Amino acid sequence: MKKILVTGSAGFISAYLVKRLLEDKDNLIIGLDNLNPYYDVSLKEERLRLTKNERYIFYKGDLADKSLIHKLFDEYKFDIVVNLAAQAGVRYSITNPDAYINSNIIGFYNILEACRHHPVEHLVYASSSSVYGGNKKVPFSTDDKVDNPVSLYAATKKSNELLAHAYSKLYNIPSTGLRFFTVYGPMGRPDMAYFGFTNKLIKGETIEIFNYGNCKRDFTYVDDIVEGILRVMKRPPEKKTGEDGLPLPPYKVYNIGNSNPENLLDFVQILSEELVRAKVLPEDYDFEAHKKLVPMQPGDVPVTYADVSDLERDFGYKPKTSLREGLRKFAEWYYEYYIKGEK
Repeated sequence: MKKILVTGSAGFISAYLVKRLLEDKDNLIIGLDNLNPYYDVSLKEERLRLTKNERYIFYKGDLADKSLIHKLFDEYKFDIVVNLAAQAGVRYSITNPDAYINSNIIGFYNILEACRHHPVEHLVYASSSSVYGGNKKVPFSTDDKVDNPVSLYAATKKSNELLAHAYSKLYNIPSTGLRFFTVYGPMGRPDMAYFGFTNKLIKGETIEIFNYGNCKRDFTYVDDIVEGILRVMKRPPEKKTGEDGLPLPPYKVYNIGNSNPENLLDFVQILSEELVRAKVLPEDYDFEAHKKLVPMQPGDVPVTYADVSDLERDFGYKPKTSLREGLRKFAEWYYEYYIKGEK
């Protein structure tokens, strides 16, 4: 039986990953999450209910708690570690930097130290498209220089990649970083644009579209992200010895994105159509009266666009869910969970 640690397991991507991992009856999943109130905790609890299983053991705890991390590694001797726990959000990092240092830096360091002292087959961890900062060259390639982050969140994710590389080199830990591009879908994070817009429109509030609508995002549906993670998990980077007799770092980084950036105004149009279709909003809703074009926000970038040729070459995989298909699934879920369920 494969023993797999999934951190941040009450989170958006993690919950979908746990659900898929449980389909294999040879997997024992250990989940860790601190259930912090960055957004609605009841949504995190709902994800945990949907993934309840006798082969899924959940611990409420913090990644920054080093003794807890080592205790879990001692007890379960994990084969694979998937570190998806992090303090997310670009804008929140501007006003609450402590949360990012604790979770994304100290927490990730604790995971690396545990992998050092309790060797694992593969460490897979979440990075982010935000590491590309204000890079002008598109699509973004993992070969691009990413030394100029424009937010603390991006800086912590780049730091994760650097720390993982050092630990891979020094301790021969197979590690793979995954740069996610604007992940969305049912049960997602309420601080993401599609979710936040929906919440505001229902209340009759105005939604703000940054950079006067001149932004493009490579929206990636959550199922496509999870499929990519699953494929990567099964194939750790190969351990090799260099000419100096020391290990070459078994280290890789991949983009996972839809490779099809969408203009924010088009995105809002599709979202509005799907919200009406799902009966989240009435057919005569006046969207134009609830839209406001505003300047770019600190920490934001004008475009994200993933080059996934490496992922396609090494794993024969490329995300494929269209934005309309993904937003339709989100709108239908939103109706069932919030409107019909009156939550």
